[in-house]
Amino acid sequence: MSPIVYVLLSVLAVTIILPLVWRWASRGHSLPCPAWLRWLVELDSPFLRSNRASVIVEHLGLQPGMRVLDVGCGPGRLTVPIAKKVGPQGEVVAIDIQPRMLARAQEKAHQAGLHNVSFHEVKMGNGKLDFREFDLAVLVTVLGEIPKREAALAEILRVLKPGGMLSVTEIILDPHFQGRGTVSRLAGAAGFREKAFLGGRFAYSLRLQKPV
Repeated sequence: MSPIVYVLLSVLAVTIILPLVWRWASRGHSLPCPAWLRWLVELDSPFLRSNRASVIVEHLGLQPGMRVLDVGCGPGRLTVPIAKKVGPQGEVVAIDIQPRMLARAQEKAHQAGLHNVSFHEVKMGNGKLDFREFDLAVLVTVLGEIPKREAALAEILRVLKPGGMLSVTEIILDPHFQGRGTVSRLAGAAGFREKAFLGGRFAYSLRLQKPV
């Protein structure tokens, strides 16, 4: 077998095994994408249209003046376009557990001339989410990184307005991928009602509503 074939097989093995190991290790611990890989998070997948920031934002149903919670904002791939959509009368509260990710997101917001975004270091699921009255909360390939998923969803429900929406986006390429059935079950247990499903089995957005 040629050296090139060995290299290709090694790369393929790492591509398959690493996400599985990462997924298993994340069951009891929070293992988000490390800050030094933030450049990878900022890229739009050339293979999955549903993972492009513009497509995700388009499906959020944003309106000027809305107040949005961006959970696990990372380097701000969605934070910035969301803040632009809600406009100066709206507000985005972006939270993450990694200071370096927050710093990158804040830098991007500053470069875009945005003044309607605030950034906070918050760990979900521990009852530390003190903000209130959001029209919309956004979880994009984040839910699987949270060890206390049920508690985190209950926190989000608490800070939404009656009738407020939660949008959960999951992509199969993410090592923490959560299937639709899992998300529906967890969200239903927290008190959410499913309103819409966009996409397919391996890349989708699930829209959930807090009861009025």
